[in-house]
Amino acid sequence: MTIKIFGHKGPDTDATCSALIWEWYLSAVQGKQAQAFVLEPPNTEAAFVLKYWGVDMPATLGKLSGTDEVVLVDTNNPGELPENINEANIAEVIDHHQLTGGLKTKAPIKFTIRPVAATATVMNWLIGRDTDKMPDAIKGLMLSCVLSDTLEFRSPTTTPTDRALGEKLARELGIDIAAYASEMFAAKSDVSAFSDAELLKMDSKIFEVGDQKLRVSVLETTAPAIVLDRSAALIAAMPDVAATDGADQVLLFVVDILNEEATLLIPNDQVKSIAEKSFGATVSGSTVLLPGIMSRKKQIVPNLKA
Repeated sequence: MTIKIFGHKGPDTDATCSALIWEWYLSAVQGKQAQAFVLEPPNTEAAFVLKYWGVDMPATLGKLSGTDEVVLVDTNNPGELPENINEANIAEVIDHHQLTGGLKTKAPIKFTIRPVAATATVMNWLIGRDTDKMPDAIKGLMLSCVLSDTLEFRSPTTTPTDRALGEKLARELGIDIAAYASEMFAAKSDVSAFSDAELLKMDSKIFEVGDQKLRVSVLETTAPAIVLDRSAALIAAMPDVAATDGADQVLLFVVDILNEEATLLIPNDQVKSIAEKSFGATVSGSTVLLPGIMSRKKQIVPNLKA
């Protein structure tokens, strides 16, 4: 039976490419039948990375069955996975996020979470000396995951382990990190093909804060004006997007990678109150600038107060 490997809904570079890295490891090194999947079409940065390294886009996962053996990467949150995930045979979880809870397994499993910026960094540690066997395309995917999740080492989630791995892979591949990251971020910043609702859901996670259920969306870009020019339409789309998952509010943070700051859209008084309580901000319009805010995991979610 083929082991199915996949990450979270709204797949980004780390979720998409980590599944492919682990497919290579299970297949080429361990001799198992394995295949990487995505739950939905990945973002534009992930699509660029796959094309750059000559790797085919993973197939979209169909319905899981109770006999499917799966490996989960870049998430351990059932809310980001297929509805019937607990019916499948979960064999392994590889992640770098906080433990959410809610997954159920049919037997003891391998479960690895490490406090680093990218799932690919965790995988490098797990693969160990067999990393010497990685072809350049897999090294390229791993480098891309690290650069994406660290925002080229700008994010506060970056650890010395992430940086050392990224620099090592770049040297081996003959890649100029700044130039390659610039191409990646330019691809991520091209959101012209996406509807307002799609943008709000693109990199989005649901969190419960107090008695509020909040959809926290992040758009990382080197061209924030392109997104902010659509503020009115994005705000108008928020109620319907919130309703799709029964959320009370949508919080959209537009992260300016180069200037290392975020702009939060303010659609109503409730989000204004959240912004003021959470970040000590003074809000006077439909947006508020939050200097230094770049990471949902380390800076946004831990500070949220409803």
